[in-house]
Amino acid sequence: MDPHDGQPVLHYGAPIESARLAAICVHGRGASAEDILGVAPEIGADDIAYLAPQAADRAWYPYSFLAPIAKNEPWLTSALGLLAKLVDQLESQRYGSERIVLLGFSQGACLSLEFAARNPRRYAAVVGFSGGLIGPPGTPRDYPGSLGGTPVFLGCSDVDAHIPLERVHETTGVLRRMGATVDERIYKGMGHTINTDELEAVRRLLAGE
Repeated sequence: MDPHDGQPVLHYGAPIESARLAAICVHGRGASAEDILGVAPEIGADDIAYLAPQAADRAWYPYSFLAPIAKNEPWLTSALGLLAKLVDQLESQRYGSERIVLLGFSQGACLSLEFAARNPRRYAAVVGFSGGLIGPPGTPRDYPGSLGGTPVFLGCSDVDAHIPLERVHETTGVLRRMGATVDERIYKGMGHTINTDELEAVRRLLAGE
């Protein structure tokens, strides 16, 4: 089974043929590709092509990202495979990974972070709004390879009902061990959302400031 195969991919911003960067934007559970593209005007940059795949039935996998990994199959493997296809397509259009951004919110953040850890290389950036690496507590994190200095932004509330704070900290530690430069920002009492400080930080990151 490949439940996400054939799903549409929306495009916003600069033409792929001439963009400086391509950002793969991954929506959260119950949301849509249109929803996650709402961050693009907030982040800005006329020279970025934003690509947003749509999950089948608006969810990348059915259970919590903290559930046993096998319980979320085959949806998780299908979702990771879809991101791999998008990266491969961009690379076939002469995008090196250093020009590719992985960005997601909530379930989409978890998926983007897990993809980066399983497919390490130097990306332009990895952005996780309210997310963490996938799997129950105690999941081995011995991912092979290096992220080669990839800048990573992780933003989350200290009281997020879906994302335990310790998982954010664990994700930061794992990605730093893999060679990423991680900007972790924890916001007191924020809830499960994206705030203006996060958007400004990512705008500056993608602008190379």
